Amino acid sequence: MRTPHPELSPNLRTRRRRVLPGFGLTLGTTLLFLSLIVLLPLSAAFIRTAGLSWEEFWGHVSSPRVVASYRLTFGAALAAAAANAFFGVIVAWVLVRYEFPGRKIVDALVDLPFALPTAVAGIALTALYAPTGWIGGLLEPLGIKVAYTPLGIWVALTFIGLPFVVRTVQPVLEELEPELEEAAATLGATRTQTLRRVVLPALLPATCTGFTLALARGIGEYGSVVFISGNMPLRTEITPLLIVTKLEQYDYAGATALAVVMLVVSFALLFGVQLLQRWFFSPERHGR
Repeated sequence: MRTPHPELSPNLRTRRRRVLPGFGLTLGTTLLFLSLIVLLPLSAAFIRTAGLSWEEFWGHVSSPRVVASYRLTFGAALAAAAANAFFGVIVAWVLVRYEFPGRKIVDALVDLPFALPTAVAGIALTALYAPTGWIGGLLEPLGIKVAYTPLGIWVALTFIGLPFVVRTVQPVLEELEPELEEAAATLGATRTQTLRRVVLPALLPATCTGFTLALARGIGEYGSVVFISGNMPLRTEITPLLIVTKLEQYDYAGATALAVVMLVVSFALLFGVQLLQRWFFSPERHGR
């Protein structure tokens, strides 16, 4: 008896072909890798903090100096991520939709914050925006001080977070056909209507993802901020710097307590953004 050809066999035809090994092996590898790289280091901070009493823990994480650092760290990170979400879309649009001399150079410059060591970026930004720097010297007569102020921290976080938005939005723009905009114009839509009803709905998911990545990077950023901030307690001191300061003072309990607070708040923020994004772009909400 002849064996049926695989293409004619319903079982073989409906079986999904997988290039990688089965679910059990890949899931086990994933959990092992995440446990070694992510969960074990994070659990060490929680274990160290668990040895503190509630009064000791609260004393470490609620002093006026620490609360001021929270406010500055999360506030500057949110403001920088919001600015990058707006300007990053514009930069991605220019790189995708327009041809101009030096376009490839500008495209490469977008990735510079990825390749540049953060300490070098911080030194360069401080040199530019200090009162004696090229840009700071122009702003000084106008009464605008950037370096050694919260504004300087925002500038540094915006600098290191821009590539996350641009590189997230850029592939979506490349897949978005210009013919859709032309069709909308043919049907009588204005530029504002085309932007609001055709372009932005397609870009919003990628923009939210880039915003989340820029926010996460900004919350934990240290090297590019430590030079331009001036590190003045209660004014320009960020929480990552405060953690490093406590470690240098051998205050490991205080450092791990702050690390746990940063970890919990950061996870809650990112998780909330992901839930909001999933709800906002869910098919059920849009009737699909």
